[in-house]
Amino acid sequence: MTATLTLKPGRERSLQRRHPWVFSGAIDRLAGDPADGDLVDVHAAGGNWLARGVLNRRSQIAVRVLSWEPREQIDPAFWQRRLERAAAARAALERDPATSAYRLAHAESDGLPGLVVDRYADYLAVQFLALSAERYREAIVGALAGLLPCRGIYERSDVDVREQEGLEQRTGLLWGEAPPHPVPVSENGLHFLVDVQAGQKTGGYLDQRENRARLPAFCREAEVLDAFAYNGAFGVYAASGGAAQVTFVDSSAPALELARQNLSANRLDPRGHEFVEGNVFSVLRGYRANGRRFDVAVIDPPKFAPSARDVERAARAYKDVNLLAFQLLRPGGVLFSTSCSGAVSADLFQKILFGAALDAGRDAQIIGVLHQSADHPVALTFPEGTYLKGLICRVW
Repeated sequence: MTATLTLKPGRERSLQRRHPWVFSGAIDRLAGDPADGDLVDVHAAGGNWLARGVLNRRSQIAVRVLSWEPREQIDPAFWQRRLERAAAARAALERDPATSAYRLAHAESDGLPGLVVDRYADYLAVQFLALSAERYREAIVGALAGLLPCRGIYERSDVDVREQEGLEQRTGLLWGEAPPHPVPVSENGLHFLVDVQAGQKTGGYLDQRENRARLPAFCREAEVLDAFAYNGAFGVYAASGGAAQVTFVDSSAPALELARQNLSANRLDPRGHEFVEGNVFSVLRGYRANGRRFDVAVIDPPKFAPSARDVERAARAYKDVNLLAFQLLRPGGVLFSTSCSGAVSADLFQKILFGAALDAGRDAQIIGVLHQSADHPVALTFPEGTYLKGLICRVW
């Protein structure tokens, strides 16, 4: 018998609008004696059934909704259906011979709360981000093993958000064989080496795939800055578009070495490009002091605002680095600037760039808007699924 959770009066509206979270402060009472990880039926104060989800009193998100249908069973077949639906939505990518790395399941926006699945060629990388997914890990892995042809499923649940759910971080092989170091993948016809077992996120930044594809059009014979380069993906696209030179800047020597290898994997000579290890802010200030200039600047930093309380500090960091980029661009140059901080809205990010351009004394025009790739969808009922945003600016 599923336990019953009743909401406080007036707190049912978000569930009626199919938002998949119930916050702890909305709960009036809990009948039955469910443990964290058990299913609960959520009722309005008046008694009407609203949804069924997984309880976790250790999290501010006390219930993550799995179903809006009172008769739907949460069993292995449920996860099979949801994952098949997610895979069907990516069928065009699965058939695309030019791309073998993409997101297969995107958590709440695919009706799979707390679950992320990324495909890297013959391997799947999985993140169980919340108890709603952790509770059903065996059923999920079983469904994934038969979903697409793959050689192995590897867990990358080494993320801070699990601690907010009362869960320990975990990594390791879940099924089949472990991915090699590195895994060769393709993206829009370009080739990359990805460290699935220990690389950032699940190995790569798949959410930027469509944005990267827009970069080469601006790079013919250009001097390009790829700041926060990581494995050099943006820079490889720039070089493939005929850039005269790409300067890769990152604080990690191993990441820059991977950038060199990724250039070579695409028959692009790394010796024609520059690799700078160091703090991006310090390096760019040095370029400004020395009069260094670029035709194109890509500013793709890590998440500066992990939560809403970090927004003010993050806004200062975004403004600082984009101010430097504006100052380093030649007249007519192009800025690709993004933010992956979900707590920083697209409107705020545009205001930050406006302030940076103003302080730099530069005029700038928005000539493109950047978003997370389509395999990272946003459910209309779950606007929190929007996190990646950016602008392409022409700078004078």
